[in-house]
Amino acid sequence: QVQLAESGGGLVQAGGSLRLSCAASGRTSSVYTMGWFRQAPGKEREFVASISWRGSSIHYADSVKGRFTISRDNAKNTVYLQMNSLKPEDTAVYYCNNRDYWGKGTLVTVSS
Repeated sequence: QVQLAESGGGLVQAGGSLRLSCAASGRTSSVYTMGWFRQAPGKEREFVASISWRGSSIHYADSVKGRFTISRDNAKNTVYLQMNSLKPEDTAVYYCNNRDYWGKGTLVTVSS
């Protein structure tokens, strides 16, 4: 099994930046593609970004393209989400994902 732990969430002013981290433990040899999802109050969980093992295949939701950057450091078993030019609509709980495994989430709040 794989355990995922997110960190880096918090309160930020619109236009500001945050970097989220997700540390993986357990059967990390099975961790290939990793992804970030988010869920705002009253909305369904939505895809944000994903990255393959070597970082050669990266995908972003249209809503975050040009603003967010996903990356990973396999030596540290960690995936990152750099979030720039944050908007109030980015406010959500952000979850790290690998297959059927999810972290507990970290809250990002963007003030207007």
